[in-house]
Amino acid sequence: MVAVLGHQREAVEAYLNAAFPEAPVRVALQAEQLGTAHAVLCAREALADFDGDVFILSGDVPTLPTALIERLDAACGDAAVGVVGMRLADPAAYGRLVRDDEGQLARIVEFRDCAPAEKAIDEVNAGIYRVDARFLFETLAGLGRDNAQGEYYLTDIVGAARAAGKAVRTLVLEGEEAALAGGVNDRVDLAAAEARMQTALRRTLMRDGVTLIDPASVFVDDGVEVGPDTVIEPGVRLAGGTRVGRGCHLEQGVVLRDTVVGDEVVVHAYSHADRAIIDDDCSVGPFARLREGTVLRVGVKVGNFVETKKTEMEEGAKASHLSYLGDARVGAGANVGAGTITCNYDGRAKHRTDIGAGAFIGSDTQLVAPVSVGDGAYVGAGSTITEDVPAGGLALSRTRQRNIPGWVERKARARAENEGKD
Repeated sequence: MVAVLGHQREAVEAYLNAAFPEAPVRVALQAEQLGTAHAVLCAREALADFDGDVFILSGDVPTLPTALIERLDAACGDAAVGVVGMRLADPAAYGRLVRDDEGQLARIVEFRDCAPAEKAIDEVNAGIYRVDARFLFETLAGLGRDNAQGEYYLTDIVGAARAAGKAVRTLVLEGEEAALAGGVNDRVDLAAAEARMQTALRRTLMRDGVTLIDPASVFVDDGVEVGPDTVIEPGVRLAGGTRVGRGCHLEQGVVLRDTVVGDEVVVHAYSHADRAIIDDDCSVGPFARLREGTVLRVGVKVGNFVETKKTEMEEGAKASHLSYLGDARVGAGANVGAGTITCNYDGRAKHRTDIGAGAFIGSDTQLVAPVSVGDGAYVGAGSTITEDVPAGGLALSRTRQRNIPGWVERKARARAENEGKD
């Protein structure tokens, strides 16, 4: 595959390399944008040793299905040039397919160069071609640019093929198929293309056994995987390389980005996970936030208003309410009480907190890292822990409670006496 790039070449090339790591894309530079024929001619060196048919696709047709390319190949047979056309109710500014008296494609005329009668034609050029490589580059080298835009038009290859007595074939699309081959020229087109892509992705999920309560409100990136018998409520967003297992339930407003979710997981409403791992039988949220590096092992519970970052919670561990766990390990079966904070940042560097298996962290505890709590240890509510807690021990750092009987009555009497003096 060869990508002809010009504007913002570096950014596009970086994206292509990341998106297709197993099939490196060769890049041809079009330093000066002189038209579509000139763009293809820039790929000549990259295809110097290629003998066969070249498929030419526009980079602004994101919903183009592979099956359509295969159909074009079949429709072309041994023709030198094959063109995909679209029949549109509103052909707008697309180039027109002009046919001869026998109904064969004679030429393609760009909209700016169309005569009034040609503008009335409803068959338009989709900008998708299959061309014999040898004929392609020999012909492109001889094209001129005597047209309204002063550019080298790739569309002129059709007239050149007819003049040379070579066969030209067309594959004309209508309805929804034509929409899939439509280009993106503005934000309206982009939104329409995104809507078509989302519709296709949602249908695929549902046909694979996933329940979407309100399909139109669920947004899924291409490449996301969801197992059968999973239920997805309205307003869910599945992004990047997210994978969700079987029998899960994603409640309203959930956002998962590059996150791996096991089987039988419940992610409650309005929870967010970014580059996290959630093993089988976990419960997350509502209103939980799992940040990069979070790993929840089997049966973990992360409850409402809990935030985690670079934290592994081992099997059966719980943090049910209002906590921040950053740069930490929480051992199997440990319980983290409401309001617990791992104080992982000292103003210069991050430090780790280690909570052992079966440990119990009381509510409103601050664990000042680096610090560890041993297996089975208890930390009393309201404590600020700055030293390691040994396994099986109890740590308390709050001051002893003092009760003062009658204090309210004496305070009220003193206040009344002071007001009387005024």
